[in-house]
Amino acid sequence: MTLSEQDLSENASKIRGMLDELASQLILNDGNWQGSWIAEVTSTLARIGAMAELVGRPDIRSLSVPLELRAARVRRGEEDPGDFEPALHSAIAQLQEAVERSSTASCEVEAAPRPPATALAEDRELVSDFIMEAREHLANIEAQLLALEENPGDQEPIHSIFRGFHTIKGLAGFLEFSAIQEVAHEVETLLDLARNGRLAVTREVVDAVLAGADYLGIEINRVERELNGSQREPATENGKMLESIRALMRAPAAGSNPDGRPPAPAADLAALSNSILAPERSSDKTEERPSSPESRSEKKGAAAAVKVDTAKLDSLVDMVGEMVIADSILRHTPELAELKSTRVLRGLAQLARMTSEVQKTAMSMRMVTIGGLFQKMARLVRDTSRKQGKQVELATVGEDTELDRNIVEELGDPLMHMVRNAIDHGIETPEVRRAAGKDPTARLTLSAAHRAGHICVEVSDDGRGLDQEKILAKARQKALIQDGAHLSDSEIFNLIFEPGFSTADQVTDISGRGVGMDVVRKRIQKMRGRVEIQSAPGRGSTFLLKLPLTLAIIDGLLVGVGRDRYVVPVLAVKEILRPTEDMMFTVENRDEMALVRGQLFPVVRLHQRFHVVPHSEQAVSNVLILVESAGKDFCLMVDKVLGKQEVVIKSLGPTMQRIAGVAGGAILGDGRVGLILDLEGVYGGVPHV
Repeated sequence: MTLSEQDLSENASKIRGMLDELASQLILNDGNWQGSWIAEVTSTLARIGAMAELVGRPDIRSLSVPLELRAARVRRGEEDPGDFEPALHSAIAQLQEAVERSSTASCEVEAAPRPPATALAEDRELVSDFIMEAREHLANIEAQLLALEENPGDQEPIHSIFRGFHTIKGLAGFLEFSAIQEVAHEVETLLDLARNGRLAVTREVVDAVLAGADYLGIEINRVERELNGSQREPATENGKMLESIRALMRAPAAGSNPDGRPPAPAADLAALSNSILAPERSSDKTEERPSSPESRSEKKGAAAAVKVDTAKLDSLVDMVGEMVIADSILRHTPELAELKSTRVLRGLAQLARMTSEVQKTAMSMRMVTIGGLFQKMARLVRDTSRKQGKQVELATVGEDTELDRNIVEELGDPLMHMVRNAIDHGIETPEVRRAAGKDPTARLTLSAAHRAGHICVEVSDDGRGLDQEKILAKARQKALIQDGAHLSDSEIFNLIFEPGFSTADQVTDISGRGVGMDVVRKRIQKMRGRVEIQSAPGRGSTFLLKLPLTLAIIDGLLVGVGRDRYVVPVLAVKEILRPTEDMMFTVENRDEMALVRGQLFPVVRLHQRFHVVPHSEQAVSNVLILVESAGKDFCLMVDKVLGKQEVVIKSLGPTMQRIAGVAGGAILGDGRVGLILDLEGVYGGVPHV
């Protein structure tokens, strides 16, 4: 099929438009590499590659297809988005330059030489990625086709199926798998007619698309066999299938051909699909024989990466947690203490070591460092500060802090909003900073750490700080507070989280609409975390995000109060001591204080906090644990310290998740349940002077 000059010009213009759209998306995205967005990037790159091939621009295609493969790897979690993003920025600029180098009217340019087939055949990584990506699309195509057959009027399945064939065609063309490219192109053209309303979605059309998908599956299997070292095989014959598909394309929406001939019957296409699959099924049966060590090693190498449903991964982590608990219960069984068999004890020790290794591996599968997220913010700081005419230096602390992958993904948007707000609202221009005696280059700090059983992420700047009077004036204007109301600093700062609240004097493309900070709070609350603000006029602001460790195994200090057991996060413990009479004081006969190394600290008696009966209410008979939470130090009074233990954090469910002072539960070595303390809730749940 030959395109007219007008078609060539229009398609070349579409390439330019898609590149501009992709560049804009990348700027607006600001490091949010979640599944839906990276899928859209992959689809856009596939469309650019296919369109470049259509207008005779292999130079553009040779740039877009490798990017598409890398985008697919990012989507599967096999490549760090932080490594891919700079390459994408650079490639977009190169693609835009390539489009502008010559006139798009004729689209007749000096084509860059395509990579030779031998070079592509030797690139096992590219071919492996193509196989994995194509199979993913084929699985989705089949599911969507079944949905389309039930509801032919639904457009979304058609678009999804079209995108799948389009992507496979583009990748196959780059890798020079001509048979796959040819069939995918014809099916794509058929689907294009259907999605534009020029062809009715009939049973014949669905059968044709299924036959095409079956053919692609057979050819992909052939490519995989060749990749694993098998003898080169000829491509499966596809002439009859292509003719049947083209016959359908000649039919109008009513379902008959212009010359009165009916379209290819469904039975013919179904039979054609079966004939395509027959050799594969036959070969599957003949290959059911013991494989050689060489073939087994080849298959092992080909399956170097697999996709795993996160639900299965969560289940694995839960089961490993149960195994750790069972091991702990077994080791604390009293009967074992009396056992004298060295063989059994040696076996138990080996089991404990293996359990520990399995636990570490399972946890590491879901844990990633926050450094990648911080790295994405560096580009955002650079672009936003330049647009604002400000000088900002980014500093990061705690990049090696590990947290759950889901939390990292959910944290992207809130962090992006806070960094933008810090630059736009908080940091002054160099001139204003010089006048105030500050360094013209502002400092923006991102830090992360594990504190008191929480993941704490801080966004700090040394800018002008939050203007309380301006916030109050805006709040009164929006009727969020009444005139004459007296609010604490924390309550005033929290007003900026109200929907639609903004103190910006004018709306810009960065901020001013009041739709940023309320999103931040909603996202953090969704993760059962909270946001705290500290600010001083002229000295800057700090936004502290506290996220719970709901999917983690932590070191805990096991303490006893009466007959109950509690777990104190070891990271929060500063000192453990036995108090004396002269250390204890009472303020106004209400609040108890302890004098530790010349400094007074509030005392929280855990039995009073949770209304349990202690072994003794005499301070000298109990134990004081000096802990830190939310920047405050206080003493926790318990009956006794039972020891240090690694515990699996378990959620207590929706009924008990809002109990102040309780972060979760843990099954202890004796099989009993201990409550993991949320120290900030413990301290905040009792009155203090």
